Amino acid sequence: MRKIFVFVLLGMCLHSINAQEITPNDGQDNFGSWTMFFANARLSERISISPEIQYRTYEFGSNFNQLLIRNGVNWHITDKAAATLGYGYISTDGTFEEPAGEENTIEHRLYGQFTIKNSLWKFKSTHRYRFEQRFIDTPNGENDTQYRARYLLRLTYPLTEKWFLSAYDEIFINLQEPIFSQNRLYAAVGYTFNKNLSTQIGYLKNHFTGSNYDRFQLGFWYNIDFRGEDNNALE
Repeated sequence: MRKIFVFVLLGMCLHSINAQEITPNDGQDNFGSWTMFFANARLSERISISPEIQYRTYEFGSNFNQLLIRNGVNWHITDKAAATLGYGYISTDGTFEEPAGEENTIEHRLYGQFTIKNSLWKFKSTHRYRFEQRFIDTPNGENDTQYRARYLLRLTYPLTEKWFLSAYDEIFINLQEPIFSQNRLYAAVGYTFNKNLSTQIGYLKNHFTGSNYDRFQLGFWYNIDFRGEDNNALE
């Protein structure tokens, strides 16, 4: 079953690359990549922190697009629900070409979110509701403040004790014009090394108005529990 899923995933990637409309020099016709590391440190029964770093490229492993560094403080209401307040630093190269002396757009982002987990049969679901306040500084000296809401639904299905499938859809809605920001559709196969470390290899279709981007994703999730017991922290 794992082999069938991998072949289907590769087929989706190839089909999406061939089917999309191409806009020259914006990176849309390139299969880019996201490399990601997520951590969760449970400090007490109610509190954890969740640092993360993501490095994104227009092409596979090259041509810098974005660096995202983020950290949140989580308040665990129950073992299946948590509220989060956090901050993110985002550096973005908005052009596929890289002229000499080019400066990046810098964003400082405050966010709050609510996450809840459920289970149905072997499926595990995660619902995440996030609100963001974005302070954006562009290379031409213009500053802007924007607001955005996000909703993510993730499904996870175990294949064996170690292997699992993961998929999510996340929609981004601006609270100013234009209303639609983007939509991300993701599918992956994952492997659990131990109770603290897992990885996922997958494919992301990132849809914006008038453009679509195909991205290979490699992610690592690391959990540590300073309580000395099993970690129930949320991703």
